[in-house]
Amino acid sequence: MAKLVVEVLDAHDLMPKDGHGSTSPFVEVEFEGQRQRTSTKPKNLNPSWNEKLVFNVKNPQDLSTQTVEVFVYNDNKHGHHKNFLGKVRISGMSVPFHEQEALVQKYPLDKRGIFSHVKGDIALKVYLHGGADGVENHNDHHEEAATPVKEVNANKLDDEYYYKETHDKSKKKKKERELRKFYSLGTGNGGGGPTPPPADRPVFVETRGDFSKAGLVSSATTVMQMQFPEKKPEYAVVETSPPLAATMGYWGRDKTESTYDLVEQMNFLYVRVVKAMDLPVMDVSGSLDPYVEVKVGNYKGVTKHFEKNQSPVWDRVFAFSKERLQSSLIEITVKDKDISKDDFVGKITFDVSEVPQRVPPDSPLAPQWFKLVDKKGELLKKGDIMLAVWMGTQADEAFPDAWHSDAHSVNQENMNSTRSKVYFSPTLHYLRIHVIAAQDLVPSDKSRPPDPIVRVELGNQGRTTRPSSMKTINPEWNEELMYVAWEPFNENIVVSVEDKAANDEVIGRVLIPLRNVKRRVENTKLPDAQWFGLQKPSLVKDEGGEKKDKFASRIYLRLTIDSGYHVLDESTHFSSDLRPSAKQLHKQSIGLLEVGILSARNLQPMKGKEGKLTDAYCVAKYGNKWVRTRTLLDNLHPRWNEQYTWDVYDPYTVITIGVFDNCHINDKEDGKDQRIGKVRIRVSTLETDRVYTHSYPLLVLSTSGLKKNGELHLAIRFTCTAWSNMVTQYGKPLLPKMHYVQPISIKHIDLLRHHAMNIVAGSLARAEPPLRAEIVDYMLDVDYHMFSLRRSKANFTRIMLLVSGIQYVLSWFNDICHWRNPLTTILMHILFLILVCYPELILPTLFLYFFVIGLWNYRFRPREPPHMDAWLSQAEDSQPDELQEEFEPFPTSRSLSTDIVRMRYDRMRTVAGRVQTVTSDLAMQGERVLALLSWRDPRATTIFVTFSLIWAVFLYITPFQIVALLIGLYVLRHPRLRYKLPPIPVNFFKRLPSRADSLL
Repeated sequence: MAKLVVEVLDAHDLMPKDGHGSTSPFVEVEFEGQRQRTSTKPKNLNPSWNEKLVFNVKNPQDLSTQTVEVFVYNDNKHGHHKNFLGKVRISGMSVPFHEQEALVQKYPLDKRGIFSHVKGDIALKVYLHGGADGVENHNDHHEEAATPVKEVNANKLDDEYYYKETHDKSKKKKKERELRKFYSLGTGNGGGGPTPPPADRPVFVETRGDFSKAGLVSSATTVMQMQFPEKKPEYAVVETSPPLAATMGYWGRDKTESTYDLVEQMNFLYVRVVKAMDLPVMDVSGSLDPYVEVKVGNYKGVTKHFEKNQSPVWDRVFAFSKERLQSSLIEITVKDKDISKDDFVGKITFDVSEVPQRVPPDSPLAPQWFKLVDKKGELLKKGDIMLAVWMGTQADEAFPDAWHSDAHSVNQENMNSTRSKVYFSPTLHYLRIHVIAAQDLVPSDKSRPPDPIVRVELGNQGRTTRPSSMKTINPEWNEELMYVAWEPFNENIVVSVEDKAANDEVIGRVLIPLRNVKRRVENTKLPDAQWFGLQKPSLVKDEGGEKKDKFASRIYLRLTIDSGYHVLDESTHFSSDLRPSAKQLHKQSIGLLEVGILSARNLQPMKGKEGKLTDAYCVAKYGNKWVRTRTLLDNLHPRWNEQYTWDVYDPYTVITIGVFDNCHINDKEDGKDQRIGKVRIRVSTLETDRVYTHSYPLLVLSTSGLKKNGELHLAIRFTCTAWSNMVTQYGKPLLPKMHYVQPISIKHIDLLRHHAMNIVAGSLARAEPPLRAEIVDYMLDVDYHMFSLRRSKANFTRIMLLVSGIQYVLSWFNDICHWRNPLTTILMHILFLILVCYPELILPTLFLYFFVIGLWNYRFRPREPPHMDAWLSQAEDSQPDELQEEFEPFPTSRSLSTDIVRMRYDRMRTVAGRVQTVTSDLAMQGERVLALLSWRDPRATTIFVTFSLIWAVFLYITPFQIVALLIGLYVLRHPRLRYKLPPIPVNFFKRLPSRADSLL
């Protein structure tokens, strides 16, 4: 007989139940009426059992329809009952048939009711032993009989089982014989061991995910080669409990922790070296090249030196981590830079215990003049230095620009690349150029009419019009071109008229300063077109100046900067800002988003080939504000504890946080910073004023497959400052008004997004320290629109999950029709008769049902922000050739047989990318419908549940005929009564979250 083995390993962070801050837990497992329990671990909130519980399985084929229930109790010896600590329900569909395939998984403990305070998790390993032959195809028995067999003795496993002493030896021997298992020896594995599991083994999916029952799915699944492996726990988000002031309260805590309440307090010793005065001369020549050396234990910071200067000004701050201080003395030494050996000028020492404590937002500590002493400790006759020494935290304003002892091995030139910085990307606008006509063109060959086209360039953006329908010196085009312009509008627009018949020879050119172009904010009238005089290319100056020349050619243009649009510089699904470009159109913020970047754990050694570990730093992007943490050198477990704040204007926005390995320290300018992983979090999925502390896996997909590079520990809080504005935001259009009044085609939007990304990357690359192109590309998901077979499979999976829900409803209705549950069938008959007799109750009953379901789902609402789901993304089992195709540049760089094959291949990828987008949008709409009552967006679900209740009451008290008349008249209303903007329900629906946020 087959056996179900449940290995109970350990539990973590259980709820105390004995009244003394502890508990005495034990585990009780129930399966098919059988119940067994483990031993009790007294006074332990993190117990470890490592015990096996074994249950008989009557029919392994029915295991998928059964459930394993695991209960954790407190052993209350003082009473007659046991205290409930949590439970776990495991579907039999997820139980593997072999021990080799079983994985240790951590399950969060579920609550018994709404008011339960259960917490913690339990580690289990569940598998079937001796029952795989029960689910194999019995038609293969003849082949197995003809194959040599090998007996695997299971007596060792039996010795580990828990048997009661009352069982006699005969029954025990009988069970041992039943546990014997025969495996056929295949010829392909060298004849050394048992063959792997059969290929026709059923694939297990989540509950309500059995697509094979839907009928219409089987063929599509075969074509797509869909696989639904079990989710791996190492790719899941884990809730943590760091000692933060925001979660532990402010009582008895200092002012610093209340200022930076989303990070752990880190203490630093700050030394500010301001300047020196009247230093003594050390060289025979009468010169002095002074610099200052600040030393605390083995850590030493040095300022730059000044040549021939007795009163230098350094104004440099040094920060030493308090937990790494190796000495109680601070030595500040002034030295003279020399070729052979630096001369000692003077020094001053401080005791760390006497350094004052400074707490922001107090004013900075005032520096003081100190007398220098010589090597013997005697005061110098002349020579003073101005210093300020204090103890502070990362909340100190000197923290970002200070020299840190963590980066003591970095030279002075590359010090900036290790500091934390804040960046702002430029404000982008759309530039609209309407090329109308030209007059009196003068081609080089006057014997034939020209075939003119117009080329318009702005920076690196260049586009041409179509050839004119008339080959004449007075052509007309009447074509509109779109570009991305950026403030402060210092560029020139280069307009060239070229003769296509003469190998694109330039007939005339004009430079138009971008700052002279009129701006259009709202949907106002377009400015009048203007005639611009064309000049010969040799006469056009760089700054738009012109030389007098008898050249009468001119071009008729209408130029305008449309500031009423929002320029998309990132993927539409993960936008962090939806405001228009014009600042006068910006609305008041609705809240604050605070992010504490705490630490990372178990990072991979990215510089293992160089004999180092990882130089990690984080980059966070929301709106036009980018932040960069300091780089912690040679560390696989960095602790940043830096906190940043953003204003939130729309809840349907996403913050992106990436982790990178710094490859530009120690004079490495030719390398690229390596991506370690990133996290995306949508603001609308966060509850207001709740602090989320979770550890997120850092997943990176490459041609070699999916790789976990560590975990990122974050603390996030969304605070609403304008509830009315936030609620009304759900009924407003997603994009500014201009996108609907005068829409831009999708083809142009994709091209303009590419240009906008390049502009942002170029602007941030010119900062100091620069945010390089590889960082910006990764944060903005530059290649997200490209075709990927893996993403196509993922979108197909999302659709099939929706289909499984529909199939579940149909199966439920089929059970009612077949009287599987007589009581439910009778109730449905009564409800059906009531609705037939009183049809006016249909709509209110439906909305009341929505209201009840929404309240019921509140207890199951998600408790952590959504994260990239490796299982949903089909990233765990992607084939190598699929990944090579996904990461192949577009157009392809591979050497194919002919150019025609390459053209067809690129065209196929382009078309497939469009199909992939449509499939993704289809899945997104269905997931938004499910999000109405799932509390994924707590505010949206609250609005819909409240709306359902109001409509239920309204429809109950209002005659159905009046309601139907009003709805019909509204749907059939005159076009003059219609608005060009989408209605409120459409805007509300578009703001609902989907599972697109969880895709890699």
